[in-house]
Amino acid sequence: MSSVLTAVLGVAAAAGAAVVLVEAAHWAMLRIGRRSALAADLARTMHRPFLATVTLVAVQQAIRVFGGDFPGRAGVVHALVLFCIAAFAWLVGALLLVLEDMALARWRTDVPDNLRRRRIKTQVVMLRRVTVAGIVILAAGVMLMTFPDIRALGASVLASAGLVSVIAALAAQSTLGNVFAGLQLAFSDAIRVDDVVVVEQEWGRIEEITLTYVAVQIWDDRRLILPTSYFTTKPFQNWTRSSSAVLGTAEIDVDWSTPVEPLRAELRRVCEGSELWDQRVCVLQVTEATGGMVRLRALVSAADAGALWDLRCLVRERLVGWMWEHQRDTLPRMRAELDTTDPVPPVRQTRRAQSPDDARVFSGGDDGEARGAAFGGSDGHGGDPIPAPARR
Repeated sequence: MSSVLTAVLGVAAAAGAAVVLVEAAHWAMLRIGRRSALAADLARTMHRPFLATVTLVAVQQAIRVFGGDFPGRAGVVHALVLFCIAAFAWLVGALLLVLEDMALARWRTDVPDNLRRRRIKTQVVMLRRVTVAGIVILAAGVMLMTFPDIRALGASVLASAGLVSVIAALAAQSTLGNVFAGLQLAFSDAIRVDDVVVVEQEWGRIEEITLTYVAVQIWDDRRLILPTSYFTTKPFQNWTRSSSAVLGTAEIDVDWSTPVEPLRAELRRVCEGSELWDQRVCVLQVTEATGGMVRLRALVSAADAGALWDLRCLVRERLVGWMWEHQRDTLPRMRAELDTTDPVPPVRQTRRAQSPDDARVFSGGDDGEARGAAFGGSDGHGGDPIPAPARR
């Protein structure tokens, strides 16, 4: 009875000491967290996993020291080992998530020139997913290896690992392809979170990149979900590949008599009077002059894709309104020409006048009749020549 009481007291004392130690460390981190955002994040995120890990380790060591021999001792110790592995994996995962959150907080994307920040955010988010998956797989593998039978099974399976890997790769070919495509997207800078793209004839923003799919937020708040392999196998438009600033056009059709210089001056006034313009590009050019109309293209620039869309609509609206007010006569018109003269009665002509000699090949002259005799015949293949037309 004394040994059981000693074991219980030892386990209770170890667990209590672990709790006191963790709570003291948590209180200290909270105090430091008033001046440090990292310490506050550590205290908030790692409190529970740290408490579980330290408490389980203390209980396990107390049972090993004070427990002695009792029925089921091996099973209890083995169970505690499994719990300790799981708690330690939880602690490592929480620590890595805190570090990743710190990186995301430092490289915020809600700034005007955020190209590098969006690249880092994309890579950190992908690493977060890979980190969680890797920790779970490693923890599960270590827990399984604590069973002697599983270790023996692992040794036998290792001998046929080549065949198993081939079968698994064939079975999960599509999934593995998307996973590798997701990693490729994260570190190749083909797309990043918050990039503005045009895919499947839809204009939108990259909202989320995972290991298996990419979520594109369409301009009307719809979501286009595409597999990650789509962006490595098919062409798409990335408007913010090298910078957030973009160019856009607004086209209008006008009449040939339209003076271009007043419209060019009006475009300049519209751009200079709008906060959407980033003061880089403001150009009006004639791009086509066919089909009875002249096409004018206004090329403007903005700091981001959203501002560019609004600026293009504004430019088109102002130019059309200015033309209606100041150059109404130069709007597109359809021209047609009507013939109002009296028709000339047909003149009866002789056969000679209707078919002059220089309009015939096989008749109408000595040379023509000779050729007709050479190529004509009653059966179409030579023979007796057909009668030549009467000559005057």
